[in-house]
Amino acid sequence: MKLIINNLTKSFSKKEVLNQASFTFDQGFVYALLGRNGAGKTTLFKLINESLDKDSGEVLLSENGKTEPISFKDIFFMVSEPELPKFLTGREFISFFIEANRENIKDLGTIDDYLKLVDLEVDDSNRLIQDYSTGMKNKLQMIMFLILKPKVILMDEPLTSLDVLVQVQMKKIIREIHKDHIIIFSTHILQLAKDICDKIVLIHDKKLTPVDGLLKDDPNFEDTIVSLLASDAEASEIKRIEENLGESHE
Repeated sequence: MKLIINNLTKSFSKKEVLNQASFTFDQGFVYALLGRNGAGKTTLFKLINESLDKDSGEVLLSENGKTEPISFKDIFFMVSEPELPKFLTGREFISFFIEANRENIKDLGTIDDYLKLVDLEVDDSNRLIQDYSTGMKNKLQMIMFLILKPKVILMDEPLTSLDVLVQVQMKKIIREIHKDHIIIFSTHILQLAKDICDKIVLIHDKKLTPVDGLLKDDPNFEDTIVSLLASDAEASEIKRIEENLGESHE
């Protein structure tokens, strides 16, 4: 199974974010998507899951000899600060999520099974989500993609604001499931990229560029990545546009 990004182009007004960006992501690997703040990482994810319209280009899924435009149901987009219904308990939310997605779910376990997988205590699952920390909300997001088993998992800086214990738990789950998925992990924390990911792709100068796999184990890894990204002079302006766009959708 492959996720194919083919000549993807996107501009906001006169500011071009991606220009004929192309790359193929393969099943069984966790990819780090690295770029400066504002380089277009979140924009790329929104184009993949069709919450933003492309100017041109294609996002395709190739599987079992067939290549066709990717379907929304094949994607799970995990964000760093999820907005979940505060008036439900965690358990009620998962139950609602299962019912709403029943036709897309295979091999469904019990809610308690999923709670154990992410180390969410039963008592915590019966609390209102309005009292949850960011880490607990992200555990609910992980339960969501563990239930759906999507072909493609997009993770937009999901570990940035979490405590060390939750980070370790999430890393463990990602490594346990990665063989069955295409996982793209956006982060600006280089140590996380080294710890979790198998391959590294830069989003830089409006393109997607792979990094030599051997570089991840090089003592000069961080310095090399920084030097590769240092010339992205437009990053802060693109970041401002992305933030404004996010506010307009709230």
